[in-house]
Amino acid sequence: MTLKFTKMHGLGNDFMVLDGIRQPLPEQGSPLPVATLQRLADRHFGIGFDQLLLVQPALGDADFRYRIFNADGSEVGQCGNGARCFARFVREEGLTDKHDIRVETRSGDITLHVTDDGLVTVDMGAPRWAPKDIPLRATQEADTYFLVSGQQAWEVSAVSLGNPHCVQLVENVDTAPVATVGPLLESHPDFPERVNVGFMQIVDRGHIRLRVFERGVGETLACGSGACAAVVCGQRRGLLDDTVTVTLPGGDLRVRYTNTGGVLMTGPASRVYDGHLNLNAWSKA
Repeated sequence: MTLKFTKMHGLGNDFMVLDGIRQPLPEQGSPLPVATLQRLADRHFGIGFDQLLLVQPALGDADFRYRIFNADGSEVGQCGNGARCFARFVREEGLTDKHDIRVETRSGDITLHVTDDGLVTVDMGAPRWAPKDIPLRATQEADTYFLVSGQQAWEVSAVSLGNPHCVQLVENVDTAPVATVGPLLESHPDFPERVNVGFMQIVDRGHIRLRVFERGVGETLACGSGACAAVVCGQRRGLLDDTVTVTLPGGDLRVRYTNTGGVLMTGPASRVYDGHLNLNAWSKA
C-alpha cells in the first residue's frame, strides 16, 4: 500500500501531513499502526516529525476534520502550528478555496483564516481554567499552583487550550532546565493526561521568549498552543498586554487575547516536500 504525504513545518515545529480525503488509510482509529508511526517519526531512520496531521472529511457541518498524533503515537486534541499547516495544505491541494476554514478537532471546532500574504491566523478558542477541564488535580482554581516531586517544587500556571499546559516563569530561557524539569512536569501525577510544559521569560509587556517541552514529543522549536497558553497565563497574572509577540527557538508568533472570544494566534506555515510511502515496507521494518 502506497500513501502520499507532505512534510510541512510552522517555525520548525514539523509535521507529516496525510490526505485522508482523496486516499484510503489503513486504519480508522489511527491513520497508521502506532509502531509504524513511531518509526516514521524517528529523525535518524525515518521521515522525522513532531506530529502527524490527518486531513479527513468533517463528521458535522465544518469544512474538515483535523486529527493530530504525537511522535509516540498518542492522539492529542490541538496543535496550533499544525493548524496553520493544515490550512495551507487544504488550500494548496485544492480541497478548498476559502480563506476562513472551520475544522473539527478532538477538542472542538476551530476557525483558520488564511491571509493574502500567506500567514495563517488560528482562533484557538477560549482558555479553560477550571482544574477539571485542564485536567489538573487541584481542589480549586488558582492563578498558580505548586507542583512537588521529591525535594523539588515548582510554581506554575495551568490552562487548557484544547490540550493541557503548565507555564513556569524563568529569568532566562537560554539557561532554563527544559531537558531535566520538562520531563518531570510533563508526567507529574497532578496532570492525569500529562501536560505540555512552557518555560516563559518576560522581555516586556508585549514580548516574551518561550521554550516548550511537549508531551509525547520532547522540546520542539515552536508550539502554537504553548505560545497561546503562556500569553494567557501571563495576562491572568497581570504581566502582559492584549497583544504579545512570542519568540520561540524557531521564530516569532503573534498572540492576541482580550478576555473575550478566542485566543488568536498568527504565524507562518511552510511546505517542505512531498513524498510517497510504501507502507508495507515500513510495517515490516
